[in-house]
Order: sequence, then C-alpha cells, then structure tokens
Amino acid sequence: MGYAATTEISPPVAAPGVLALQRTLVWLAGAASAIVFIEPSPYEFVTLCAAVLFFATGLRLRVVFMPLLALLVLVNIGYSIGAIPLFGESDVLNWIMTSWYMAVTVIFFALVIAEDTPARLDMLRRGLIVGGMIASLAAIAGYFDLVPGGHDLLTLYERARGTFKDPNVLGAYLILPALFALQNVVSQRFAKASRNAIAFGIIALAILLAFSRAAWGGLILTAAFMLALMVLTSTSRAERSRIVVMATIAVVLGVVLVAVLLSFDSISEMFRQRASLEQSYDEGRFGRFGRHILGAEMALDLPFGIGPLQFHRYFPEDTHNSYLNAFMSGGWLSGICYPALVFLTVMLGFRHVFVRVPWRGAYLVIFSAFLGTVGEGFVIDTDHWRHFWLMLGAMWGMIAAAQRYKAADGAAIAAPETRS
Repeated sequence: MGYAATTEISPPVAAPGVLALQRTLVWLAGAASAIVFIEPSPYEFVTLCAAVLFFATGLRLRVVFMPLLALLVLVNIGYSIGAIPLFGESDVLNWIMTSWYMAVTVIFFALVIAEDTPARLDMLRRGLIVGGMIASLAAIAGYFDLVPGGHDLLTLYERARGTFKDPNVLGAYLILPALFALQNVVSQRFAKASRNAIAFGIIALAILLAFSRAAWGGLILTAAFMLALMVLTSTSRAERSRIVVMATIAVVLGVVLVAVLLSFDSISEMFRQRASLEQSYDEGRFGRFGRHILGAEMALDLPFGIGPLQFHRYFPEDTHNSYLNAFMSGGWLSGICYPALVFLTVMLGFRHVFVRVPWRGAYLVIFSAFLGTVGEGFVIDTDHWRHFWLMLGAMWGMIAAAQRYKAADGAAIAAPETRS
C-alpha cells in the first residue's frame, strides 16, 4: 500500500525546481486546511497562490473534467439566482462568493492530482497528517486548559474545536488524516507504523473530545470500510494477515484509551450526553428530522428556493442536511445538480476501487473519508467544508489519472502483440 511509484503515466514536464515547488505547495495546502477559524483563512491564501503558480506552469483542463465543471457551475448558478433578492445582505453575498471559490478549488485539485499523481498525493497525505496534528494538539490543549486563555479560544460549549469554529467540523475534518495515519499503522514497517500510531492516537483523542456523534460514528465506519477495502485489494496473504492483526490491536488500544478517558467525570458526563440517540434538537415537528420533511415539502413549491442562509427564518434552526439545503438555497437547479454531482462521484469512486494503480492506498483512504462525508451530509450542512471540496477534487483527479494509467498500460500490452 505504498504511495510512491517507480513508473509514471508520463514523466513530469516541469523543471526540477518548479516541480519541487509545486509538490511543496500541495503539501502546504494539506497542512493549511487545518486552520480555518478565521476568514479568509490561511487555506484560502495557500490555494490561491498555488493555483496561480500551477496555471502559470501549464495546468490543463481535460475533457474528463467537463461533467464536474458543468455540475459545479450549475449548482452555483442556482445559488446565485436564489440569492438575487438578498444581495444587499453581506453574509449572503459572502456565502455565494465562498461557494464559487469552493467550486474553483475542486477544479484546481482535480487538475493538480491528475498529473504527477503518486508524488502529489504523497505530499497531500503528509500535509494533511501535519494539519491533523496541528488541529488535534490545539483541541487537546484547549480542552485540558494547557495554554493560558486556550480554553475559551479552542473550545465551544465544553467541546474541543481546536483551529475550527465548530467542534463538529473539527471532528469531521480529522477523519481523513486519521485514516491516513491508520493505514500506515497497519501497512508500514515498525518505525513508520509506530510514528503513525502516535499520530493516530492524538487525532482520535481530539475526535473524541470534539464530542461529535457524527465524527465518532464516521471514524469507526470509514476506518472499517477502508480496512475492508485494503484486505479485498491486497495482493498477498501475508499483507492481509498483517492488516487484520494490526487493526485488531488498534481496536483494543482504542477501547482501552476510551475507558481511561471515561474515568474522568467531566469527560464521562459529556460523553453520556452526546452519545444519547435522543437529543432535544432532533425531536418533534420542528426538530432536525421534522425540519427535513417540512423543508422537502416546501422545496417542491419553490423552483428558485428561498435563498442562502434563509432557512432559519422559517424554522427554529438551519437545515442540517446538505441536500435539502441545496434545494432551499438554490431552488430546483441546485437541488438536482448538487446531489447529482455527489452521487456521480460516489458511483465513479466505486468503479475505480479495484483498479490497480500505484496510488491505490491513497485512493482507498480519500474515497472512504469522502463517502463518510457524503453520508454525514444527510444530518449536517457540509456544503462549505473546505476538506469536503478538497476530497471531491482529489477524487476526480485520481479517477482521471487512473483512466490514463489504464489506457497507457493497455497500449503497452498491445504493442508487443502488434509487433509480432
């Protein structure tokens, strides 16, 4: 399950210095994705600078990305039409601009990952793990009041939020770097596995302290899904056995860690509250799921929606459902195209799971985390999560690279037959 490869679809065409700078910027984008509690965030500046450099050095839009581009544009046209009566409100205008910017980052990451794929994915992986550690250490330090004034800045409602505005987003973000670390634990040699085990433990602790039910369930389900895919795609019995054994050890150690933490009264009480399946804001006619039904009924009668950030004017809280939010914010156009974009990506993702490419390890991690976020979109608004759009772009980039890799591999096999 390595990330580097000795063979490439085609050798990088950039000069060595430019190539090194490009890969460094991919790493920096991954690391900067962890710091988003201010706007514009460092992530915005990094991706903007990276985009300028990459496009200046010959980044090309390929035909394979046309469906992605078309759906992103249609989604945001719908949002923009729905917001026309509301452009006088600064928060709505900012929301629209952010949506368009997120769409640009999707195309950018798709184009970037489609070339020099193994090396750039490796740098993205490294950057995301560093970013995950930054966010996790900040969350842990804030929760346990390890830095002066950190508790108020790095927690919210006695839940760790670290370098994010919301504990739920922190927990969701950390799943991707956690999966990268876990994959290294079960597949790499002892020294590297040990370092990643420490990283995984720190990130998992931060997810626990975020007290997000979706993040808890997301980590467990996506980790299980990723490990199952690793076993299914493994090429040797020894590798499969190692994955199973190391995964079992990780589960045991995780249970021990949780048991130790629950011995603290404050953590135990918050865990009991958050672990309950019955939350007051989920129940009743206007609870989370009641709002979903009422909002869906409303959407059928509103072809242009009600505009971004308006749902709370009709109901006690926001939609907490990305697919419903697309209908309400951008009408039928966004409401149809957004789910189409997400589920087209999922469908293509499943089709490429068993394609043997040099970067399959990274593919399994990103696809598992992306699939978890797609599911989480049914119970929370994920449509402005930076890491969601990063994963969406990376998925399309890896899929495009896989198609080129298969075509090149097929041509190489056919060449000797032609000569004979």
